[in-house]
Amino acid sequence: MNFRAYNHKERLGYSPCDYAFFVDRENYTFHTADLRMEINRTMPVWLDWAIRDNLTCDEAKKAQGYACVSSNSECHKSFNGPGYVCNCSMGYEGNPYVVDGCTDINECERQEYPCRGVCRNTLGSYECKCPSGFHSADPFKEPCNLKFPLGVVIASGAAGCLFIISVVVFVWLLRKEKRKTKEYFQKNGGPTLEKVTKIKLFKKEELMPILRSNNLIGEGGFGEVYKGLLGDEPVAVKKPKNVNLADQFTNEVIIQSRVMHKNIVKLIGCCLEVDIPILAYEFVPKGSLDDILHGSREPLDLDQRLDIAAQSARGLAYLHSDTITTILHGDIKPANILLSDDLVPKISDFGISRMITVDKKYTRNVIGAVSYVDPVYLQSGRLTSKSDVYSFGVVLLELITRKKVTDSNNLLRNFLDAYTKDKRVIELVDSEIATTENMELLHSLAGMIVECLDLNIDQRPEMIDVAENLRAMLKGSRSKTNEI
Repeated sequence: MNFRAYNHKERLGYSPCDYAFFVDRENYTFHTADLRMEINRTMPVWLDWAIRDNLTCDEAKKAQGYACVSSNSECHKSFNGPGYVCNCSMGYEGNPYVVDGCTDINECERQEYPCRGVCRNTLGSYECKCPSGFHSADPFKEPCNLKFPLGVVIASGAAGCLFIISVVVFVWLLRKEKRKTKEYFQKNGGPTLEKVTKIKLFKKEELMPILRSNNLIGEGGFGEVYKGLLGDEPVAVKKPKNVNLADQFTNEVIIQSRVMHKNIVKLIGCCLEVDIPILAYEFVPKGSLDDILHGSREPLDLDQRLDIAAQSARGLAYLHSDTITTILHGDIKPANILLSDDLVPKISDFGISRMITVDKKYTRNVIGAVSYVDPVYLQSGRLTSKSDVYSFGVVLLELITRKKVTDSNNLLRNFLDAYTKDKRVIELVDSEIATTENMELLHSLAGMIVECLDLNIDQRPEMIDVAENLRAMLKGSRSKTNEI
């Protein structure tokens, strides 16, 4: 476009001013009415310009005075002649011809940048994603929908809530159980028994799996007995069946922690973390003397019976005489004499045992099977070592007769009457051992049984004497057998 001087002096009188304007030629046609100067009317106009250095963009970038000085700006070839123009890069806006003139566009705030999901602005661009649990083929254009049907979502939510509740309840129960475990440990004498070095204190997780009905092998006055394994070692686990008897537990542990004898069942350890504490003993595989005599009726010669009696007596003598405090069993009977595979007897069931100090002669309140209990104790309530001697005398009687002593069969009375009248008790002796060669020894044994059953406790022998007499009888019997 060219401008030149124009002299309108001659028209100055009637037309004092001229005017001119830029307008797009394709959008304007001249009319004389336009000379009226309608100033409220507008016309389109296009302005185009460029940096006219006759340089390409690659050349301009290397030349001094390159105009695109803003970061995030770009050089473009001019469309209407030589030179170049500058634009802000995609995602930026502003003036590319000044330093830092191009700034990031926040697309998330502008409607011209579509997003049907969750928009996140980034430098020079933006992200559009569906929230968790939703999906869309193109979240820039299409709305986000639930991945799963509403019913599934509700069901999943309900299941999730139940799971959380279950976890909370489980944790609460676990803490409650731990608290109870600690309380039981304290109640059952844990702080005291921790100091007993010969006793192992088991966790309940170690012993409770053994207490299943299919492991039950016996039941007595103190409780139930189960067979199980601790590692590779077979054990017998005893559980008191009555909470009222649980106070005997600490007494039993203290007693048996001091007892180390081959003819007494060894206590391995105990568990204090349950309401009713439980004990773990060595397992004696052949069962009790009661089982052998009255159950399986396994053949037993006189030497075997004397050996069982002699070793059992040694175990009881140890309890009475060789421990720090005198230990009274209080419930000696065949069911409480266990046998190993080679018929080694072991005294068991100290759940009703009592200790007495050296300056006392007796104790009270001992539970036992009535048929084996000393009548003097039943009348006076005074239990002494001679009470165990009486009970052992009843066991010896069952050993030679192989008949069970009960209140109804009068075996004790018949035996004592027969011995008192003519000392002939052979009719009551088990036919398996009632042989001519055994007659003398059986009479000696019967005499010792009568001494043990004497109602005058002062006339009864001490258990150590009983053990020694039985040892001598066994030695004599074996010598006679070897001679034969």
